[in-house]
Amino acid sequence: MLYIAAHQMLTQLRAARADQTYERKLLRLTGPDLLIVDDLCERPLEGDEPIDLYEIIRQRYERGAMLITSNRDVEEWYPLFVDKLMASAAMDRLLHHAHVVVLEGNSYRNPPTGKKRKKDADDS
Repeated sequence: MLYIAAHQMLTQLRAARADQTYERKLLRLTGPDLLIVDDLCERPLEGDEPIDLYEIIRQRYERGAMLITSNRDVEEWYPLFVDKLMASAAMDRLLHHAHVVVLEGNSYRNPPTGKKRKKDADDS
């Protein structure tokens, strides 16, 4: 299992391109049984980042599990790839066999004004 923030993952791949260790870094990201990518879609992808994300998805497809967290709806992920064909191919692979879990309700970090989390209320 490997846990990594999406921004960190893409930054590491960009650096790996520069120092000629790209294939080794890609292998590290595509090798584990489970890759957890946190906070996808928090910012637009730039440069080769759409290609890097596509490559990770492509190489992991039906070889290892991915768990991706995002504050955006899955439909909002398509524009990340810029190219419609790449977006379609990436999302087809991601969503094949996928279980999409949508959490609704108040944020744990920012509960509604005037309400305390249960733990906070118990501590009082």
